[in-house]
Amino acid sequence: MTQPSPKASFERILAVLDRLLDPDHGCPWDREQTPASLVGYLLEEIYELQEAIEEASAAGTQEELGDCFFLLCFLGRVLQAQGDFDLGEALGQAADKMIRRHPHVFTESGGLSSADQVLDQWHVLKQVEKGPGRYLSGVPRHLPALMRAHRLTTRAGQVGFDWKGAEDVLRTFEEEEGELRQALSDGDQGRVAQELGDILFTLANLARHLKINAEEALQQANRRFLSRFQYIEEHLAAQGRSLEEATLEEMDRLWAEAKAEGL
Repeated sequence: MTQPSPKASFERILAVLDRLLDPDHGCPWDREQTPASLVGYLLEEIYELQEAIEEASAAGTQEELGDCFFLLCFLGRVLQAQGDFDLGEALGQAADKMIRRHPHVFTESGGLSSADQVLDQWHVLKQVEKGPGRYLSGVPRHLPALMRAHRLTTRAGQVGFDWKGAEDVLRTFEEEEGELRQALSDGDQGRVAQELGDILFTLANLARHLKINAEEALQQANRRFLSRFQYIEEHLAAQGRSLEEATLEEMDRLWAEAKAEGL
């Protein structure tokens, strides 16, 4: 069977959306959607796409990527209906930006042989476009906090504002830990929150210097916690008991068993 071309499928998506959003014969739910509501659904779909990629599911990745693309088009159509927006123009601007930021590909300048050189050039060109005082403004404020800490300090590090290595970050961590202990001792809840934030920020940078993705490391820790806690729950259930009926000592023992089994 002949597969439809991306262009034909794109045009079909737009036709489906125009039917769904038709003021007389469309779908009441779809017509009620706003940019804010659609961004929420888009974020959910992006996380589902991430899961499919992590699971190496080709079929799942294709489905979730299609859902993400559909929602982006949906958002474009809603914005277009509100005025001052054109989906075709937005896509054209994105293409122009990619050409502008890849002069080593689309012009005769050449001269770049590594990904690091490309990134350095990208940020220089982006800074020229954004203007002074906006060097970190391209890092979205709604990114997950660990990821945003990584992106902010990676950008700052590109102009030399960074720790020299993991050992320096560890020393900073020890300083921040001392400040947290002092805030706890003083009973200053506002300072406790601030110092705890500084510790989390420092740990995110320790991961960066160790070439570890802090967000993924924490997700793996979450998965380990979930697996071990489920182990506790299942073994108690096999005894006809609930979590509420178990003592902390019993749960600690089962946790150690789960850990020993590699969960």
